[in-house]
Amino acid sequence: MTLRCGDRVTTSGRNFGGHTRLPRYLRAKPGVIEAVHDCYPLADERAAGRERLERLYTVAFDAADVWDIDAEPHCVIHAELWESYLVAR
Repeated sequence: MTLRCGDRVTTSGRNFGGHTRLPRYLRAKPGVIEAVHDCYPLADERAAGRERLERLYTVAFDAADVWDIDAEPHCVIHAELWESYLVAR
């Protein structure tokens, strides 16, 4: 899958076994690709002693989609996330 800036995505909602760099509060949340970066070692695999390169993206999340009524108005959350955490919408 190759994502581009402006693409809408949803983060994975699965429960990862072991180490993951996908914060729990961002699981199964909608976002928009804001930047596309090079491939970097996937931290989840590296923690298990394996090496796998994967594309990294900056994803923007509307705070209301993450925190619901507790969100500050007009607030955006940015996270650098690996491709395997994302599903194109």
